[in-house]
Amino acid sequence: MNDDPDIGAHLQRANELLQRVLSEVSKTPSTHAIFVGAGYVYAAAGLLVTGNEDRRSFDLDAEGLIEAFIDRARTIFADSRLLRVYWYDGARRRIHTPEQQSIAELPDVKVRLGNLNANNQQKGVDSLIRSDLESLARHRAISDAALVGGDEDLVSAVEAAQGYGARVHLWGIEAEEGRNQAEPLLWEVDSQRTFDLDFWKPYVVRRPVTVYEDGTPPPSREDVRFIGAQIAATWLSERGRQTLSELLPGRPYLPGPVDQDLLVEAERLLQRSLRGHGDLRRALRDGFWNHLQSQY
Repeated sequence: MNDDPDIGAHLQRANELLQRVLSEVSKTPSTHAIFVGAGYVYAAAGLLVTGNEDRRSFDLDAEGLIEAFIDRARTIFADSRLLRVYWYDGARRRIHTPEQQSIAELPDVKVRLGNLNANNQQKGVDSLIRSDLESLARHRAISDAALVGGDEDLVSAVEAAQGYGARVHLWGIEAEEGRNQAEPLLWEVDSQRTFDLDFWKPYVVRRPVTVYEDGTPPPSREDVRFIGAQIAATWLSERGRQTLSELLPGRPYLPGPVDQDLLVEAERLLQRSLRGHGDLRRALRDGFWNHLQSQY
């Protein structure tokens, strides 16, 4: 056994230093942040509460919703402090809309904008989420991330944050049928929670919809589905099989211009507006797709 007093002194000082480091680490509070994919929130919450995923058909109380997210995180991450809420949305040329400006002015909220193309599709939002998640995790700015989204493209963002030791918790929105979040994303996160209809009701309010002037009820889903199939048959003869066959890989989504043409033609045939009736527009697309598939 080595009785050298210098070695003993060095060991004692090293032990004291280790104890001080451990003491400081134990006093350092955990930090969490909330990452909200606004596109997912509008589509899934709108569909759940109003039956329509078109954000033009309802109003979202973003301020109240963000406060609810913060309160829920405070309960879940009881020994942690909030860094901030990140709100990801799309805008043409990345210029804030008035609604996005009001959200950006809220305390503890950072609005991050991707682009919005001519078909109202968001571009670059998932890469923003990944960049922020990875950067914050790499610099140990957060220990936990609550992610509100459902796109499979977010898997890489989750992996990047986890690679630096952060835990990622997926928050979702109840779906009446099936799931509205990609399974690979559910598999990758550290935990997941789903917020039900009662949670969302206070923050999503349907806007007044068009009332038919003659007071007649809207057409049935079966009537609209039949019209969708009828339009598909007409378009096959007019536009050619090759043109429409190119749409099949994108099912159940239609390119924006094609979807708009389908809606306008259906309203012409029905002599009724389908605006504000998300369930009928889905029935229209179902009829269109079912006929196309039966031909290929």
